[in-house]
Amino acid sequence: MSFWKWEKRMRKLAMASLVGLAAIAAPACAAPPVVAFEVPAEPGIATEVWATGLNKPWGIVWLPDGRALVSEKGGTLRILGRDGKAGQPLAGVPAVGAVGQGGLLDVSLHPDFATNGFVYLAHSVGDSKANRTVLSRGKLQGNALVDVKELMRNPTAKSGGAHFGSRLLWLPDGTLLMSIGDGGNPNIQLDGQPIRNNAQDPKAYFGKLLRMTAEGRPAPGNPTEGKQKGQWDGRVWSIGHRNIQGLALDLKTGGIWATEHGARGGDELNRMVAGGNYGWPLVTHSLEYSGQPITKERSRPGFRDPVSVWTPSIAASGLGVYRGRAIPSLDGAILAGGLMSQDVRVVRIGANGVPLPEKRVVIGARVRDVAVGPDGLVYVLTDEDAGRIIRLKASR
Repeated sequence: MSFWKWEKRMRKLAMASLVGLAAIAAPACAAPPVVAFEVPAEPGIATEVWATGLNKPWGIVWLPDGRALVSEKGGTLRILGRDGKAGQPLAGVPAVGAVGQGGLLDVSLHPDFATNGFVYLAHSVGDSKANRTVLSRGKLQGNALVDVKELMRNPTAKSGGAHFGSRLLWLPDGTLLMSIGDGGNPNIQLDGQPIRNNAQDPKAYFGKLLRMTAEGRPAPGNPTEGKQKGQWDGRVWSIGHRNIQGLALDLKTGGIWATEHGARGGDELNRMVAGGNYGWPLVTHSLEYSGQPITKERSRPGFRDPVSVWTPSIAASGLGVYRGRAIPSLDGAILAGGLMSQDVRVVRIGANGVPLPEKRVVIGARVRDVAVGPDGLVYVLTDEDAGRIIRLKASR
């Protein structure tokens, strides 16, 4: 069975577990474990360089024929052969606003890519004075994207170059999750207040996880159709996020996981549920960069507590859930990349829903994304001007 067919079968199984897009969530934990910066090494894992010469690679996805599509933050998209060799940049990629943390960010394929050829891109547009997070789609033909169109953009522009979010994740029901960051630190203002306060406004896109149809429209069943009717924007699925840059689906259980950046400490691993409020900036384990408290609250009734917290920050980035036989010791593990920690954190959840003691695979460079390839190995993108893709496999 090809990887493409296997993944589609696993997504159907995940759909059977995904009742109401929320039933898979465990009860909130009032006292999540706080994980130290230094943790033991994960045994039995070897690393090797699979690809080189990439310019700040941000996201990776595999084509049905085994080649990979990689986005580069500066605005280019490349096809990598099965041997990891990168081709020339694709033509037709939409122009991006490569300002600060913005640029060409995540890349994803429509679940029926083999039939329709649709490639989805999360990226920024604009400049340092006014910019937005955007979702675009094009059709892959040869070494080009054609029929490119914008499906969705944050209706409100922001200044500065921080917190675009931009992870993409397809759910088994054919809807698409997309993260959008809170817009920046307190120095970035919107309508006379810190822009990050909009993370608590369910009608604003800042600090949110959106759920959309393949056309970028509000997905049926979103919280706006439930008890919060008329209070939530039609695309908003969860609120109270600072900057989600890790988003993954467990193909076995249907569980949705996310990692997001804190400021000074307080990076979070979260179980995602429809209509959840994850607290930012009212409830957080994070401090201001100055060291001053953001809030005294670490938990609040009605809010979702993190499953675990990283203090000091690992600068949580790409995320994957490993399900496979090529690296048996990792089966069921959550793999969280760290920009600052320069590693992949291996998180296993115990039967009681609480994480077991965490371990790490040292990469030695800022980790931007973590993904499981069609061969069952783990691919790690490094955030470097001369970016690499490091492959993890079982050591002999």
